[in-house]
Amino acid sequence: MTRLCLERVRSAANTIDPVFLNSPQYVCGALSRVLGCDLTIKLETANPVRCFKGRGTETLVSALAKEGNVDSVLCASAGNLGQALAFSAGKRGMKTKVVASASASPLKLDMIRQLGAEIHLVDADFETARLTAGKIAKEEGSFLVEDSLDIRTCEGAATMGLELAEISESFDIVLIALGAGAMASGVGFVMKKLCPKIEIVTVQPSGAPVTTLSLRAGKALSTETMNTIADGVAGRFTIPEVLEDLMQVIDDTILVEEESIIEGMRYLYQYAGLIVEPSAALGIAAILEDRERFAGKSVATIICGGNISPGDFERLVTRKTEKGT
Repeated sequence: MTRLCLERVRSAANTIDPVFLNSPQYVCGALSRVLGCDLTIKLETANPVRCFKGRGTETLVSALAKEGNVDSVLCASAGNLGQALAFSAGKRGMKTKVVASASASPLKLDMIRQLGAEIHLVDADFETARLTAGKIAKEEGSFLVEDSLDIRTCEGAATMGLELAEISESFDIVLIALGAGAMASGVGFVMKKLCPKIEIVTVQPSGAPVTTLSLRAGKALSTETMNTIADGVAGRFTIPEVLEDLMQVIDDTILVEEESIIEGMRYLYQYAGLIVEPSAALGIAAILEDRERFAGKSVATIICGGNISPGDFERLVTRKTEKGT
């Protein structure tokens, strides 16, 4: 049993701003040829917050607005959740505060501010920001949005699974970036309900492997450190409730190296014309590291975010691409 319910996921799709729904999903011919598999990409970057997180915040905040007793919300975020929450809460007249690490992406922090949220910075990593957010929420009486732990964020993310299921007849494998687990548990749940023969595989950076290690161990673990460019999926702790959900729907887990993530970004830029943040390239990185496993198969992967500064993208991807041409 999981905390998710297919009926609630379908209901969530009716509460989400249409700007986040029915994102492009298509077979990318050029990528398919160079990777040696039939690759479908689902593009979650063509929306106001340039990532999938708006599906979850729309589901959650619309419910809070309906209840009518919340006027301010707060979350910890590496950047993407903060933008999505600012968007969803702002259009419903709620104040938003986002707690973030001072080392978070300046571009993501600027976007949070532009969307009308207040930012509280901490001189530590995301996990410290998460703990700080809990304390501030209690002090100020704000509603604390806990991504992945609040099942409504998972249900919102799960609506991507409903859309993928419409074209799933040919899929052998769906590759899903793994962080705290909202996207992987939500999409994985829906795919297993509607398309049970498809293999659900999560991908996480070796430099921030805690959820993968927890899945392999069958219990919630923590790590002392994390070191990855894929800030959108970086954490040091596993949420036990989310781990239980993941264990019911995930068939396999993959850890990938930083160079493979960068190469995945380069492939998406060169062969699909996409500028993506590192977390969005995890699925491509997994294929690059084990081409034989995916050869000749029909594979789908979610391009989950495009929030990266021009300078960081040039440093990681563009210069290398130009040198190689």
